[in-house]
Amino acid sequence: MKSDSQIAHETKLLPIAEIGAKINIPQEALEPYGKYMAKVPYTLIDEEKVKKANLIMVTSITPTKTGNGKTTVSVGLALGMNRLGKKAVVALREPSLGPCFGMKGGAAGGGYAQVLPMEKINLHFTGDFHAITSANNMISALLDNYCYQNQDQGFALKEVLWRRVLDVNDRNLRNVVTGLGHRTDGVVNESGFDITPASEIMAILCLAKDEEDLQRRVENILLGFTFEDKPFTVKDLGVAGAITALLHDAIHPNLVQTTEHTPAFIHGGPFANIAHGCNSVMATKMGMTFGDYVITEAGFGADLGAEKFLDIKCRKAGLSPKLTVLVVTAQALKLHGGIDVTEIKQPHPDGIRQGLTNMDKHIANMQAFGQNVVVCINRFPDDTDEELALVQEHCQELGVGCAVNTAYTDGGKGAEALAQLVIDTIDEHPSAPLKLLYSDDESIEEKVRKVAQRIYGADDVVIKPAAKKKLAHIAALGYTHFPVCIAKTQYSFSEDAKAYGVPTHFKITIRDFVINAGAEMIVAIAGSIMRMPGLPKSPQAERLYVENGVIQGLS
Repeated sequence: MKSDSQIAHETKLLPIAEIGAKINIPQEALEPYGKYMAKVPYTLIDEEKVKKANLIMVTSITPTKTGNGKTTVSVGLALGMNRLGKKAVVALREPSLGPCFGMKGGAAGGGYAQVLPMEKINLHFTGDFHAITSANNMISALLDNYCYQNQDQGFALKEVLWRRVLDVNDRNLRNVVTGLGHRTDGVVNESGFDITPASEIMAILCLAKDEEDLQRRVENILLGFTFEDKPFTVKDLGVAGAITALLHDAIHPNLVQTTEHTPAFIHGGPFANIAHGCNSVMATKMGMTFGDYVITEAGFGADLGAEKFLDIKCRKAGLSPKLTVLVVTAQALKLHGGIDVTEIKQPHPDGIRQGLTNMDKHIANMQAFGQNVVVCINRFPDDTDEELALVQEHCQELGVGCAVNTAYTDGGKGAEALAQLVIDTIDEHPSAPLKLLYSDDESIEEKVRKVAQRIYGADDVVIKPAAKKKLAHIAALGYTHFPVCIAKTQYSFSEDAKAYGVPTHFKITIRDFVINAGAEMIVAIAGSIMRMPGLPKSPQAERLYVENGVIQGLS
């Protein structure tokens, strides 16, 4: 089979105006970024049309380190639905440079189910990530300057909460000291870097409903506490307008196309293991304005991405998916069935049988939200018919719809069975109204406990002393009504990345809480998860190069 790069370059792209015209976006409304990408003003969102559209959430079982192919399935499903005569669009997150140069390589789908132009989307795209990085670090610079310029008047912060960000996996920057050198070089402070997808600015951009709401949220960002224990915010700095100006272009969703010229909105890119893991509310609603069916993806497994999609994004935006598609791979099932990671490409029917417990847990979790679930088996070349039949038979016993997807090798044709299943299920058995896991008026600790016990299967939650102090701050500031966003390993229901399957008799340890007052959520840091990832021993960057003017190695 051809590489992703070969397929991408052999696909004849249509001018972006033609892609917009497919779903009735006026050409004069588009702001092109070259020939094949454009910004679409969020002002085109029509809330009445949003109410009538069918929203489909794609999530997965607990993934392997190379993922389960949710983006490929999401794109393939849109292709398949369009082949069946439906007006379907896909709404995805933007890739981060961290995974592109680190563990996974590109994140624009794969094979014959990609969003294009692949290299531009994977790298700098329309500059949204750079704008978010600049806005975040501009706040850092302005805060440091404020402390420096006002130190002679006795101003100082007892605790600085705001951290810098960079869209590169750089473990050396997790903890730094700034302001060293001459007195005029600044005020000495302990600081650190998170990766850009973990920035609160990223979450704000993805949750804001418009530019006015964006600025309101930026104003509310909590930067630190004075020695009088008073909160200090961006509003106190008086620079929310300037930060909003940096995000003035980035706020608008991006329009691109798939390998079969299906319209795709790509906007925002928080990770689900350290942030809330969904594309922007505006991109999703843009898709629902111009499409009858909108396929969107929640990051990593359903315990992380889907839970946050429902409890945070849908809670805030008033959305409710008509259906959840759970992506399953034979390799992931075998991993969770006790087969060593080096052997998961080999046939192991018993491993499949044992691993089905992981799938069952995710299905039950989604059903508890009122979601009707269908299973998509994302087929890989090494999978055997016998192994896939075991999954299909098990789904039949559960009364859960199941279809095999081969969009990677066959494009939209390979997703037609899944597309028909999705269409029929929405027509005959759409999801019930959304049942959120917890109410706004519950305590932060109780919200974390409900996620840990009901979604992860933990016995209880352990709150470390430093985190308990943060809980006191949260209560004093009146933020207990915010939803919680648990930062946790994506490779297990537990906080132990190697506890595969469905672990039992474990506790979730919360060592810190991050107050995202602008994004209006509380991030709970579980176990040893880091908000600035590191690079693997052999990063993908070693395999990236340019040959004859073409970027290679992003597949």
